[in-house]
Amino acid sequence: MRLLRIGPPGQERPCAVGPGGAVRDLSSWVPDWTGAHLDPDVLRGLAARLEQEGAGLPEVDPAAERIGPPVRPGGHLLSIGLNYRAHAAEAGLPLPDEPIVANKAPSAVVGPHDDLLLPPGGEKTDWEVELAVVIGRAARYLPEPAAAAAHIAGFATANDLSERSWLLERGGQWVKGKSFETFGPLGPYLVTPDEAGNPQALRLTCKVNGRLMQDGSTADMVFDVAHLIWYLSRFMVLHPGDVVLTGTPGGVALGRPDRPYLRAGDLVEAEVEGLGAHRQRCRPAEVPAAAVPAGARC
Repeated sequence: MRLLRIGPPGQERPCAVGPGGAVRDLSSWVPDWTGAHLDPDVLRGLAARLEQEGAGLPEVDPAAERIGPPVRPGGHLLSIGLNYRAHAAEAGLPLPDEPIVANKAPSAVVGPHDDLLLPPGGEKTDWEVELAVVIGRAARYLPEPAAAAAHIAGFATANDLSERSWLLERGGQWVKGKSFETFGPLGPYLVTPDEAGNPQALRLTCKVNGRLMQDGSTADMVFDVAHLIWYLSRFMVLHPGDVVLTGTPGGVALGRPDRPYLRAGDLVEAEVEGLGAHRQRCRPAEVPAAAVPAGARC
């Protein structure tokens, strides 16, 4: 099943792709794609009901309305670093012995076609196409990686955008470079595992102004999806709606000799095979003058 949310920010309606490919409004069945409604068993039941009764639900035209993130933001948003061999190589860093985990503010999450807001003073905003995993059932102290599958609601295309100056040059943790608003586009779909297929055999691409920058495969992951969910559950409880960004392949701006960081007007297109594509235009963030004290470093 393919789930999505359609409508203005904060007013998105839960929808799904029904029989014949039509997008149907499921708000009469579920309040939103969040919490217990993401449980894999619940989703299987909804898929069967949609097949039988979906034609009676209101049809929605996703080309005529905004597509939001496919799950309601607010839970954990976790970013895994250096999880592709090609990316670690371009960074000149050794492969990690254990997953590198960073926080990303949930307020960074936006829809797949919303504008990408470049932060004030940011000159090194970088792209990172990624496979996102959405948790559907609480996971705590999982006994082994094989147990992770029962806790996954589905997968989505993500772009784990980073402002490298804040991430690498300002001291402290990576969360500072990853948490700007709009730095977590997600969607358009949340695709359930039965339809997404093998999460370790998906192509990921990212284009900037039509130029292919990243072209990798989830087969290049250092730690696969099951290992990551198991590992995270060993030191935190993962709740339904939490999102894990599983790392990016090689080809980011930081790893290129010309360092072609994003600028206003650039078009960024990120896609994970079978999960849908993003199309975002870059523009400067609008910042009230009073928000930046005179002489402050930003």
